[in-house]
Amino acid sequence: MATDANCIFCKIIAGQIPSMKLVDTPKTYAFLDIGPLAEGHALVIPKHHGAKLHDIPDDDLRELLPVAKKIAIASGAQDYNILQNNGRIAHQVVDHVHFHVIPKPDEKQGLGVGWPTTSPPKEELQKVFDRLKERLEKL
Repeated sequence: MATDANCIFCKIIAGQIPSMKLVDTPKTYAFLDIGPLAEGHALVIPKHHGAKLHDIPDDDLRELLPVAKKIAIASGAQDYNILQNNGRIAHQVVDHVHFHVIPKPDEKQGLGVGWPTTSPPKEELQKVFDRLKERLEKL
């Protein structure tokens, strides 16, 4: 399993930095966020160190969302966000893959999201679709 001695999340997994551990399995670790957006805001991380989702082996990703689901249910929240960012301009701060489970108890608490949609012409969408399909077939 890959680790990084300078990574804050690897240090948490190793017990070098204390955390409020919720789940600990051979491949996954989950704990309360120390700067929560709402009560019950938690992080779910793979024990395999990787900065971005595509850096983590598939087998190490398999239980992340089931663990996130359990935490969401345990929070009692009817509404919640599951958030995962990759890269600085995508708002990733810690270079270790992590999923936020953020309860949304009301309009003020939890994650606030803007969604600046566009309306590209159908021809442009078709080009994007064709390009992605071709790349997916090669993976």
